[in-house]
Amino acid sequence: MNAIISTSELASELAGGNPPLLLDIRWQLSTAKAAGEPSFDGRAAYAAGHIPGAVFVDLDADLAGSAGAGGRHPLPDLTHFGSVMRAAGVSAERPVVVYDGGQGWAAARAWWLLRWTGHPSVRVLDGGLAAWAGDLESGEAAPAAAGTFVPEPNSVDLLDADGAAALARSGLLLDARAAERYRGDVEPIDRVGGHIPGAVSAPTTENVAADGRLRPADELATRFKSLGASSTSPVGVYCGSGVSGAHEVLALAVAGIPAALYVGSWSEWSSDPQRPVATGPDPQ
Repeated sequence: MNAIISTSELASELAGGNPPLLLDIRWQLSTAKAAGEPSFDGRAAYAAGHIPGAVFVDLDADLAGSAGAGGRHPLPDLTHFGSVMRAAGVSAERPVVVYDGGQGWAAARAWWLLRWTGHPSVRVLDGGLAAWAGDLESGEAAPAAAGTFVPEPNSVDLLDADGAAALARSGLLLDARAAERYRGDVEPIDRVGGHIPGAVSAPTTENVAADGRLRPADELATRFKSLGASSTSPVGVYCGSGVSGAHEVLALAVAGIPAALYVGSWSEWSSDPQRPVATGPDPQ
């Protein structure tokens, strides 16, 4: 199944006999929080207007654990994650569509977590709520019934720090952050700037067109091929804290290239002074 769904396709499916379950994952970027920009209340924005039937899920509370040695957005406790998903109505037998305000990063984090824990049919709304031209509803939506989804994680889609370091030497490790953070020119959040030695700069912002939607699959495939990716060799991705990196994993999936995510990402790696740091445009 495709990893994304268009707004027109979603409207058609919602009107059909087996409509997908909708999850609203609106969220403020960590960089915006660090820069002191006005706080964004995702739940309040959801209550003011969301796609009819969508259930709100909080990224920081439900799709990540507490910030610490494992990074700013480590894996959530899977017992808690499973409970939240079931309360939202998630079952393995029903397709799920996730969306956010439009950037796609938060929705991709939900997509990645559900896929990693075994859900067989989850897609991201391409362009998010910003692309949706249909009706909205206000207030809180509740599922008709609790779901039955039980997370069963796999070991294929996930990297730890040692695995990321090894992949940077033996395969392809992509850094999804802005190029200036990769080079170490600036570092607005973490202890030190730079990148994991051997990682290749591949900002996920370049996977998106001007209208906020992902670029066509053939364009994405061409881009990733130029960076050294293929469907036959291992590919991994990291970012600042495992959110924008999930968006790059999504773009790779659309391009037909499977990839694993280093969830701890730079926020975990850079917090350990024993880990090597490379700077400048060269991977090494």
